[in-house]
Amino acid sequence: MIRSIFPNGLTKSVCFVLIFVIPSLSFSEGGRTPVRAKNGIVTSASRLASEAGVEAMKQGGNAVDAAVATAFALAVTWPSAGNIGGGGFLVYHGGDGHATTFDFREKAALAATEDMYLGSDGRVVNNSNHLGMLAIGVPGTVAGLFKAHQELGVLPWADLVAPAIALARNGIPITYALQTGFSRSANRFRQYPSSAEKFFREDGSLYEIDEIWIQSDLAHTLELIQQDGKDGFYKGENAKRLADFMLANGGLITEEDLERYEAVEREPIRGMYRGHEIISMPPPSSGGIVLVEMLNILENYELSAMGHNSAEYLHVLTEAMRRAYADRAEHLGDPDFNEAMPLDRLLDKGYASTLQASINLDKKSESSPLDFAQAYESEETTHFSVVDKDGNMVSLTYTLEFGYGSAIVVEGGGYLLNNELGDFNATPGLTDIRGNIGTAPNLVAPEKRPLSSMTPTIVALEGRPLFATGSPGGKTIINTTMQTILNVIDHGFNIAEAIEAGRIHHQWLPDVTRIEANAISADTLRLYESKGHRVQERSSQGAAMGVYYNSEEGLFEGASDSRRGDGAAVGY
Repeated sequence: MIRSIFPNGLTKSVCFVLIFVIPSLSFSEGGRTPVRAKNGIVTSASRLASEAGVEAMKQGGNAVDAAVATAFALAVTWPSAGNIGGGGFLVYHGGDGHATTFDFREKAALAATEDMYLGSDGRVVNNSNHLGMLAIGVPGTVAGLFKAHQELGVLPWADLVAPAIALARNGIPITYALQTGFSRSANRFRQYPSSAEKFFREDGSLYEIDEIWIQSDLAHTLELIQQDGKDGFYKGENAKRLADFMLANGGLITEEDLERYEAVEREPIRGMYRGHEIISMPPPSSGGIVLVEMLNILENYELSAMGHNSAEYLHVLTEAMRRAYADRAEHLGDPDFNEAMPLDRLLDKGYASTLQASINLDKKSESSPLDFAQAYESEETTHFSVVDKDGNMVSLTYTLEFGYGSAIVVEGGGYLLNNELGDFNATPGLTDIRGNIGTAPNLVAPEKRPLSSMTPTIVALEGRPLFATGSPGGKTIINTTMQTILNVIDHGFNIAEAIEAGRIHHQWLPDVTRIEANAISADTLRLYESKGHRVQERSSQGAAMGVYYNSEEGLFEGASDSRRGDGAAVGY
């Protein structure tokens, strides 16, 4: 079967993926058996997006090229989190040993202030830090993808944006996941005429499954980005459209804010766990710091001997989570505004041993309400992982914050805007058991990036990337990523088994462990609770995407989490 995803009339320079030859691809939509391929794999929340990434590699592109193509395609096929109006983080590790990261987290506008959400009583007004125009940060995705491509990509930029343009202009079939997502968010979309125009038929009704959904305005915006790179979004027609839209609707972002935005290449957070190097994201992501701190604590235990998801195992995981998340709240924020963050101490194995010594194997610790609570962070994010034929790997997580972000579509632009400023501490000085947090490192400031839990991670062995992993899930992201790593290194799971296994989450406060339903036996739960833990069941946690290099067979393996979406691991 041959499928064309391009409109008629494209120039030769952007036609490299004109034809998909589906039988040459191998793919899986979740399960405990990984996809295996010789030349490369992309695992993402959308099969069409994964295919776009693989096609880039088939045309001679590397993992970064594939990541760019996948990310833009996700903005079309997975609009709840795939985006050009949000931001995120990319971790790269080359087969040659070179590792780096790209920070394209959203920023507060120049006009933002630390008390802009507060009323006269000192409290947040109408949840305005999460809802409405004031919650929107300056988007970073296009700048981040462009910078990563400039530094590490090999294919022409225009070619990598072309598949997304074709998908938007020709239309994609409405899947069950899209249809149910539109339905759940329908009332939010109806608040904004530009959003209703995008997500409903002309008569105001919902799209049906298998109906073709065309996004002409988004295609036009993508064409501006295709033609002019970063400037196609941050200057000219689109910048004026976005700034005018914000001004007309009470937002803060101006053309100056857009023109000043820059993605930042940062040194990775590095750790060692049982002989494996952990390469992850530095602040303003808290993910890498908290991940390595937890792994340093857990390295003091024989986890494999405890048994996967035994009561003792879950207990020590919980206690490691408890301690690391407390440090997250106290210390971490945007590094450009917080020079005194004690990163070396938090990453130090001696410090981890001190924390480990405070863990009682028979009894849970207490999370005091006098200590630091955790601000709310939406779980609606998306992650994808890539490996190319040379073993280069990319782990990328990006988001709009809530599912469909602010639910606000830029009029004439066709893309959703984030509500990412809700990740700042909205009320300076107020920290309480209800989850309010007012610690200084993550207060709002002009051009500041809010703290994040996104944890794109690559695990290396002897200088070569071994596997890439990451997940959506708000504050659960770090714990989901850690458990996939433990599942591979300590328990010997293949990448698909590591992703499908049951998960838990604890984040210091509230002092409760959330456990996936049916993931843990009743006997194990009783033993776990006998140590004092309070448990809440949840339907599922995260949606991890992973790729792995199987050196024994000389093959790459990939897996897409079956928990969420239309995801697929696609290889060739």
